[in-house]
Amino acid sequence: MAAYGLYTHIQSNKRRSIALLIGLFALVYVMVFAGALLAEALTVNAPLDYLMRAAVYDFVKAAPFATIGTVIWIFIAYQFHQSIIDAVTGAHPVSRREQPRLYNLLENLCISRGITMPTLRVAEDDALNAFATGLNPKQYSITVTRGLMNALNDQEMEAVLGHELTHVRNGDVRMMVIAVVIAGAISFFGELIFRLFFQASFYGGFGGRRRRGDGEGRGGAGIAILIAIALIVVAWLLSVVIRFALSRQREYLADAGSVELTKNPDAMIMALRKIENRGELHAATSAVMEMCVDNPREGFSDIFATHPSVDARIEALVKYAGGHDPGPLALEAPQQAAQLARPPGEPPSAGNTYGGPWGGDAPQDSGSAAGGPWGPAPGEQSGKPSVPAEPPVGLGSRNGDEGPWGPRR
Repeated sequence: MAAYGLYTHIQSNKRRSIALLIGLFALVYVMVFAGALLAEALTVNAPLDYLMRAAVYDFVKAAPFATIGTVIWIFIAYQFHQSIIDAVTGAHPVSRREQPRLYNLLENLCISRGITMPTLRVAEDDALNAFATGLNPKQYSITVTRGLMNALNDQEMEAVLGHELTHVRNGDVRMMVIAVVIAGAISFFGELIFRLFFQASFYGGFGGRRRRGDGEGRGGAGIAILIAIALIVVAWLLSVVIRFALSRQREYLADAGSVELTKNPDAMIMALRKIENRGELHAATSAVMEMCVDNPREGFSDIFATHPSVDARIEALVKYAGGHDPGPLALEAPQQAAQLARPPGEPPSAGNTYGGPWGGDAPQDSGSAAGGPWGPAPGEQSGKPSVPAEPPVGLGSRNGDEGPWGPRR
């Protein structure tokens, strides 16, 4: 049945996501069976049908241990995933006192919808990106990078926070964390099986037993090995595709949810244009990048892209939310832009929203009529060329007899 309306789409997407995650969990058992088949093929010299029956028997014995191992894996991730993510991204929690601008924006959004406020974190990175994490209301957290804070004005930052808050509200964050954890378990099992395979091949089979040279046995073992390897590869590819499908479908809904919260589609569009291709967190893993507002890491085809393109997302916002697209922005690198956006002599500040190439209010030039280091420059208001202002006595002079470049003659 077709889904109508934003909330119906959200509920429909949640059901599909749960089904995908169940399928993702089933892939763990596919990996276990493939490992059992591979072990039998390298140990016993027998026809294929015998090897398949033996692999099924081994699988039944190993399944409980695989289940326990996967549950332990998920429990560890449940308890420590935020610490792991903070370690690789350099993020740390901040309070209202430390980041009043950012804190107030997020708090106002939460109050407007009666949502429990997630923990706010800042990642010390010049990239332009943000992501949400957590598995329950006590763990939910929204992280923004330092580069994003310096690049976006209040309306654009509010749109990004609304995007991440929508992920939290829709349950996307919990689903994505679980999917990443289970996919990690699949990758672990796959790597373990391949290591055992190469080790057994080198030593002539598990337990040191050699395969006999029977022609029928060799044929059965060879086919079993090919089947096992094919199962492992297919399971890994399906886990990757499922993760990408979970991420791609939800980005459109998060963009729409941000517009619903802020009533400002243009702010979301401008934020996406500024973030576009500038969100690479070099220290982050691919799993963390899949949770971000934009993931500039692209696969070799569109099916392996974790996010819809920025153009596709903006096209949807223009079509359904009435926004206006300014087109791609030719912006400078985050470090250069942040430097240009600060007045001379001022250290970086997390809460500043200066102008320059990133937008916002332009900073005052130190030598303009608005005020240099010692006041307005002479001749500025009359239109005459300005000359360096003389500092007061005691600044670069002795008793007022010397200027900044030595004695006046």
